[in-house]
Amino acid sequence: MSRISKAFLFAAAPLLVHSALAQTAVLTYHGDIFRTGGYRQETKLTPTNVNSTTFGKLFIMPADGLVDAQPLYVPGLSIASVTHNVVFVVTENDTVYAYDADSSGVPLWQVSVLKSGETPSDDRGCGQITPQIGITSTPAIDTSAGPHGTMYLVAMSKDSSGNYHQRIHALDITTGVEEFGGPVDVSATYPGSGENSSGGKVVFDPAQYDERAALLISGGSVITSWGSHCDAQPYTGWVMSYSETSLDQVSVLNVTPNGSEGAVWQSGNGPAADASGNLYLLVANGTFDTTLNTSGFPNEGDYGNAFVKISNTGNKLAVADYFTMFNTVSESDADEDLGSGGEMLLPALTNASGQTVQLAVGAGKDTNIYVVNRANMGKFNTSSNNVYQELSGVLPGGAWSSPAYFDGRIYYGDEGDNIRSFVWQSGAFKAGSKSAHVFGYPGATPAVSSNGKTDGILWATENVSPAVLWAYSATNLGTMLYNSSQAGTRDNFGNGNKFITPMVANGKVYVGTQTGVGVFGLLP
Repeated sequence: MSRISKAFLFAAAPLLVHSALAQTAVLTYHGDIFRTGGYRQETKLTPTNVNSTTFGKLFIMPADGLVDAQPLYVPGLSIASVTHNVVFVVTENDTVYAYDADSSGVPLWQVSVLKSGETPSDDRGCGQITPQIGITSTPAIDTSAGPHGTMYLVAMSKDSSGNYHQRIHALDITTGVEEFGGPVDVSATYPGSGENSSGGKVVFDPAQYDERAALLISGGSVITSWGSHCDAQPYTGWVMSYSETSLDQVSVLNVTPNGSEGAVWQSGNGPAADASGNLYLLVANGTFDTTLNTSGFPNEGDYGNAFVKISNTGNKLAVADYFTMFNTVSESDADEDLGSGGEMLLPALTNASGQTVQLAVGAGKDTNIYVVNRANMGKFNTSSNNVYQELSGVLPGGAWSSPAYFDGRIYYGDEGDNIRSFVWQSGAFKAGSKSAHVFGYPGATPAVSSNGKTDGILWATENVSPAVLWAYSATNLGTMLYNSSQAGTRDNFGNGNKFITPMVANGKVYVGTQTGVGVFGLLP
């Protein structure tokens, strides 16, 4: 793995020095490549001072379109010979901003990634991302790439002839200038006879896809994974990797090459990665081959509605293990799939026998949480689910969101339900506390700030207009600390955004909206 990829692991993220203080950078979706949503070096915000008297909206970072991607954060960055803590914001108008993280004002720099004569894509007749599609997924930053650090992102656009483009960009984080010969148009083929195939190969059509899932940097590659526009066929399930230093395509995997559908949405969550560089993601409804080969894998290589582990040995993407439920075909037929939610890897835990286990969790529309052993995920069985643990019916609204983790607890905010915690006890997760408030569609993807294992605060955004930022005690969700509607209109920060998750850095909380980013912190 690259230096940055190693640093992203659960225990720590890269540290950059600003003045005499060490701060933690936020360089990827949900804070780390385990996708835990944990911000564990937060010393300024505590359950004592997060309340409507001492905490609230500080300012807004305006943007020219929907901010569907989570903001990212690099402390101590020199721009035009001045040192700043910097927040990076991208929009569906194909614009990238670098803002000073600690003060209101104009951007430090701002660039459009559109080529001459192009516009962002229309919504392709799908209301999931509307009215236009530009930069949807959360970028990823490698502070060691290029002369000053590089941000990688995917942007969709439409040219004057009506052709659609998906491009990978690599931007210098101090200037916004393109690096490594970018941008590069995304194109791919893969052996198969599935939808949109020709001559024994499935063909990637950029008009049929959007990059909803966050990018991942792992093993010197930028990992992309592709969703469709609603269920508008033809489409299949693509995962691709690109070189960090040349933007050359390194490897391509299609997870439904001889079938159809099988998109990767994950409500904005990106693929996760373990210490060995294996990738994990949830595949949406699509073809699954119930006829297995002698090793227990689908005989045609179709993994619709599955929790997959993908090896990247030798920079070649290949399915290494998977889990899908015994009724996977009927779930896909009913559009009751895993792909509406995002996965999360857990730190090493101790089971009831005193053994260390490496686990991952995922949930989708069927109301269940699936806890899988990353060393043996369980594959497919016609009569039972061979997983480490299945928490049946505990998410009654279904998950259109991703979980978070803190100190032996996982947190889910399913649709039309409370935010719920599940506590690790005697080698299994058991129901814990829950919020009093109910969150409508799509539920909430929480984040947790803490000072190590103390002062845990769970943050969640409610998708209403105006949006509401909520804060709860992470150890007891029955204790609500703050919500942004408590002080009248003082803390209004914009209208709700469907899949946004709060980002916490250096005593501030950053929340994307339809018109910018609201910044919260301790009031003057």
